[in-house]
Amino acid sequence: MKTATLAETKNNLSALIDQVRHGETIVVVDRGRPVAHFGPVSSEEEATEDRLARLQRQGILRRALYPLPRQLLNERPPAASDGASIVAALLAERGAGR
Repeated sequence: MKTATLAETKNNLSALIDQVRHGETIVVVDRGRPVAHFGPVSSEEEATEDRLARLQRQGILRRALYPLPRQLLNERPPAASDGASIVAALLAERGAGR
């Protein structure tokens, strides 16, 4: 990873972009503090996979072990009972301290 100051970046942007095209990663610093990061752009599919992997490492996401059954997608969701309210159910659950 290479670092460049703001002045170097402004004066040599074309050269820095050329280095990024060849796989280099560049961190732009302002008074010694990183402010920007230049890196090669991956395909949207790779970016999505990287994002999913990061979320999984952070414990935010858990990937499915098996694919979703097609039957589940073809079925209609159950209808709510007459007079049922999701808001009332949520408020009742909050009131119960859950």
